[in-house]
This record gives sequence, C-alpha cells and structure tokens, in this order.
Amino acid sequence: MARVLSGIQPSGKLHLGNYAGAIRQFLDLQAANEMFVFVASYHALTSVRDPAVLRDNIRQVVIDYLAYGLDPERTSIYVQHDVPEVTELCWLLSCVCPVSQMDKAVSYKDKVAKGLAANVGLYVYPILQAADILAVDADLVPVGKDQVQHLEITRDLAGRFNHEFSSEVFKVPSYRLAPDADVLPGVDGEKMSKSYGNTIDPFEDEKSLRKRVMGITTDSTPMEAAKDPDACTVYKIFRAIAGKADARTLALAERYRAGGMGYGHAKQSLFELLLDHFGPARSRRAALVRDPGQVDAVLARGARAARDKARATVDRARNAVGLS
Repeated sequence: MARVLSGIQPSGKLHLGNYAGAIRQFLDLQAANEMFVFVASYHALTSVRDPAVLRDNIRQVVIDYLAYGLDPERTSIYVQHDVPEVTELCWLLSCVCPVSQMDKAVSYKDKVAKGLAANVGLYVYPILQAADILAVDADLVPVGKDQVQHLEITRDLAGRFNHEFSSEVFKVPSYRLAPDADVLPGVDGEKMSKSYGNTIDPFEDEKSLRKRVMGITTDSTPMEAAKDPDACTVYKIFRAIAGKADARTLALAERYRAGGMGYGHAKQSLFELLLDHFGPARSRRAALVRDPGQVDAVLARGARAARDKARATVDRARNAVGLS
C-alpha cells in the first residue's frame, strides 16, 4: 500500500476539469492506498485578498471532495493551514534550495505573464508544495502535466537536504500522470478554467446546468452533414466523463460521423449524461450543505492524521540540522 498525497487550491466549487483531471484519480487511488488530500489554503494567499471569499472557497472544495466520493474512512481530508508543520519544513527546504531552481520554475513565469502580482509567495510556491508532499512521507503524487516540474523540484530538494545533512529525513516521492490526461475544454473550447470563466459545474441546478451545456461553442456545420467528433468540444467533454470505450461514447461518435444529428442533440446527450453520472454526487452534496457539522468532523480527523505524520517529519528534520 502506497501513501498518496494531492491537493487543490480553493478557488471555489470544483468543476468538470477538476473532476476529470484530479478527483477521478483520487477515487481510483483511495481503494487500495493510504490517501491524504488537502485544500491548499496557504497557496491561495499568493493571490486571494478577501478573507470571506477564501473561507467560503475552502468550504466549497471540501464539500465537493466529499460529494464526489472521497471517503474519510479511507482518505484523510484536511486544510493546509491546519497542519502548520508544513511552513516550518518550507523554511528548512528553502535553506537548501538554490535561487536558480526557483528562477527556472515555469509556473511562476506563466502566472506573472497572466497578470498575477510577482510576490515572493508565488516565487517560492514550489518549495511550499514540496513541504506539503514531504511532510507526510508521500510515496506517490498524482499530477497533471503542468505540475511535473514541481514534482521534480520536490524530488531534488528531498535528495539535496538528505545529502547536505548526511541524513535520510525525506522520502523521495514518485508521481503519476492522470491516465488519458488530455486537457478538458470549457464551453468556449479553451482549457476549462475558472480564470477563463468557461467552466461547467455539475452541481448546478438542472435549469442552469442545461443552459450552460447548451451554450457550448460549436461550428456552423449543418445538421445533415457528417461531423468529426474529435473536433467537437461537446464530444470531448462527453468522452472525458463517460470514458473513451463506453458504449454511449462510441454510439455518439457514430451519430456524429453518420450525419443527420445537430449539435443541439449532442448537447442534450451531454446534459443527460451529466445528470446520470453525477446524480449520486449531487444528492450527497445537498445533504452535506445541510449538515456542516459532518464537514467539520471530517476536517478535524484529517488534520490530526496529517499532523501526526508531519510532526514526526519535522522532528527528524530538526534533529538532522541541529535544532533538536
């Protein structure tokens, strides 16, 4: 059994892109592994300046974790700031991290290019991420393609610290890319992202969800003409949720190629798929919103489990550097 860790920044309710790229991996992994999944609240401070928004966003992510099916009996779910040991580890790792390593971090350059303020927190973001991972002695971290460099930085910092202090404080983790890790498009055909305002939230009420799906951008190919399913955003989303080999996906692809099907029909099929696929999750989420005490209990339990691991790691690190 491996120990697996992952986290998501609290930018509001999770969307289909989060589900396809991360949550579904968590659900697969929790069956046979020891899971730690957190809400990256410290990371959010690199950009969020409204405390009420941050508190609400954190809550929404936790509720979504549970609604999608993360099981607190198998997965320790916690909020990053409830495990303050990670910030101490972040400092210790910072003291062995070359400045040049942070200069090469692609995500920092990308975020600044998109308009985020170039603050120090954003610059050293990969070191805090490394502390999150190393704190609980994670064996495996599921990531998207855009996070591979950060995992390589984590591996390098763990090895560098162990070498410089002639110790075996940190376990060097591996990472796993999401299977079929294609970028899920949003309603405009671009990468689904809250920052682009093009997301689909499967927990919206039915009327709003249908309106969102029906608003997906398509081309002007007439209904009677044959169409290429792989070039259509509607089909790409359907395939990502149902699965490439699912009979419903294969049947929809055939309808595209045969002609005689309008994009409106494809959108209706996607809407019905979302209601069917996420029906149990929608019910769970409604129940969780009505029972905040259940969410609080899950977070308290998860934080205790994570702090037990992190405290032992900090003790090893302190001893190695001479601070015990």
